[in-house]
Amino acid sequence: MKHQFRSFIARLSRRLGTKFGIGLITIAPFAVTVGIIYWIFVNIDNLLQPLIEPVLGQTITGLGFVITIALILLLGFIASNVIGKRLIHYGESAIPWMPIVHQLYSGIKQIMESFSASRDTSRMQPVLTEFPRKGMRVIGFVTSELTDESGKKLLTVFVPTSPNPTSGFLQIVEEHEVIRTDISLEDALKMVVSAGKVASDDVIQQLFSDSKPATDI
Repeated sequence: MKHQFRSFIARLSRRLGTKFGIGLITIAPFAVTVGIIYWIFVNIDNLLQPLIEPVLGQTITGLGFVITIALILLLGFIASNVIGKRLIHYGESAIPWMPIVHQLYSGIKQIMESFSASRDTSRMQPVLTEFPRKGMRVIGFVTSELTDESGKKLLTVFVPTSPNPTSGFLQIVEEHEVIRTDISLEDALKMVVSAGKVASDDVIQQLFSDSKPATDI
């Protein structure tokens, strides 16, 4: 009787552990997403709260967030017209005279512009490149193209680390050394972030069967 009771408890523990794991896997993406959104909201909201409190006499949750988003939209409208572009140009013309500020500003601007939807969408094209040695293929993203003194075309390819694509390696390779794919940027990033777990059969087929040598990008 005692043995049967222990066996029952063991089976129950395993069953509860399995269900708990399934529940955790189910809720974790939602919890992390909500947590990140909340963190962004709070930090943006707190930017203007020190200015709002002296004016209104109290802090109003969410008002700083709304004002910040409105100011960014206003800046976008201003920067889109002729007068705004001229003002930005005049402001940027003074930056090269500031040694440290110039390098920092230029680097940040280039990174932000590389993700701008208004720029050439053929950049950041998902490709296959051999890394870290011959015979091993990894997903990379073409960020720009160069031309050497002989006129040979070279591609700069960013190879992200998995599951954190914000860091990685930069390759400068000849055009024929990469293989172009037809997968979208979104699908390629999903595959990198999930360490290959989120990848449909179609994506795998495109990566390794239907891929073809890169052409002009």
